[in-house]
Amino acid sequence: MSVETRKAVVLLSGGLDSATALAIARSEDYEIFALTFRYGQRHEVEIEAARRITSFFKVTQHVIAQIDLRAFGGSALTSDIAVPKGRTPDTMAQGIPITYVPARNTIFLSFALAWAEVLESNDIFIGVNAVDYSGYPDCRPEYIEAFMRMANLATKAGVEGRQQLKIHTPLISLTKAEIIRRGLYLGVDYSLTSTCYDPSPAGLACGCCDACTLRLKGFAENGLNDPVGYRTEFRHSI
Repeated sequence: MSVETRKAVVLLSGGLDSATALAIARSEDYEIFALTFRYGQRHEVEIEAARRITSFFKVTQHVIAQIDLRAFGGSALTSDIAVPKGRTPDTMAQGIPITYVPARNTIFLSFALAWAEVLESNDIFIGVNAVDYSGYPDCRPEYIEAFMRMANLATKAGVEGRQQLKIHTPLISLTKAEIIRRGLYLGVDYSLTSTCYDPSPAGLACGCCDACTLRLKGFAENGLNDPVGYRTEFRHSI
């Protein structure tokens, strides 16, 4: 008797963390439905990275949803505010950074919830992390737990007892170095990913924004060079 394949909606930005979360979902024998957003972010090269990742993993379906958070602004990623550069990990851990996009994970998870209901899926994967850089309020375990409780009250499938949603956060308690090790073990090709908040038009990482700094630190702690291209004249030493 065959066992029906479980479906999972995986939020995929195109970055290192979300690619690893997708690989983990695949390793747990989920059929993958990847969800990426074009939300007005300055680092749109990550959308092309998401396409590369979904092709590499041969996911069942990849949706790129269009929303425009530039209408609200309030973040260095969606308005004309400079992306912070050259900060240390200790500095990053103090307060909520200007690269926080207001309510972004709530918006993304709401879209994922809608698609999961249509797919009759009980599982959403998101690559949030609360260790290396815990300034984002919507990356905390208590936030994910609260959203999951709400989600199970919010849908027709939930009310009718056909869906019991679980939000998987397999990276939430891992350091960047641990995330990279896990991904390499699962065969992630990190040269396909894009993490930088302020890449060049050609897609080269700046090397000194918060995202680049933590990524470089993670590879260095594994004794590895990051396989993506950097604008070396701006690369920040770890």
